[in-house]
Amino acid sequence: MQSKLVGVLGGVGPMATVYFEQMVLELTEARCDQEHLNMLVSNHATIPDRTAFILGESRLSPLFDMAQDAQMLARAGCDFLVLPCNTAHFFHEHIQNAVSIPLLNIIEETVKACAAQGAKRVGILATAGTVKADTYGIMCRRFGLACVYPDPAAQRQVTAVIYDRIKAGEPVRAKEMTALYNCMREEGSDAVVLGCTELSVAHRDLELHAAYPDVVDSLETLARRTIEYAGKRLRKPQARLQTNAIRS
Repeated sequence: MQSKLVGVLGGVGPMATVYFEQMVLELTEARCDQEHLNMLVSNHATIPDRTAFILGESRLSPLFDMAQDAQMLARAGCDFLVLPCNTAHFFHEHIQNAVSIPLLNIIEETVKACAAQGAKRVGILATAGTVKADTYGIMCRRFGLACVYPDPAAQRQVTAVIYDRIKAGEPVRAKEMTALYNCMREEGSDAVVLGCTELSVAHRDLELHAAYPDVVDSLETLARRTIEYAGKRLRKPQARLQTNAIRS
């Protein structure tokens, strides 16, 4: 079956977009260049901050730029779109209404992944914008799952890791990440969602996958679904490419 052309609404943030592309590359069953996915990537880093707008700290809405980018990719011939940013999915319905091609929903795919692994109580590590919008809570209720957010003190720690470390290009220590995971476990979560793609970057760089199997990475979940939706097969775990080209 011919692969569909994927349009990536990227730049929110830029590093997460690069990691998303790498995940798609690593997770696709391919023996040569021609068997990989075709993707058009809009790495629009200057889109206004999503969280600042949702929290009422900025009057600059990112919606116009994201809708324009979606329309640009649709005109370029993309068959479907992906948006590797959880917070931006506050605008999912509006972006979807701006185009006639599907826009996969990272929130929905991640919650479905939690349900598939038998989770009942899902802890969400995300931006304050995602928490306020309650996009994960709304989706969890659709699938019969309980949604747990960090308490205010823990949320401040999550925000610091996202904005003061990852987005600022500063290193993140493993103990900072694992403290967040343990915080959600203490709240009774049987699955912990990396509900911000910047957290996915740190989780990947620190190679925490094996030690924390209850952590569900939204960016990797979206990458897997993108491959399947494009008509390709997922690479078997033992055959995953060992490429470290953009890891720190």
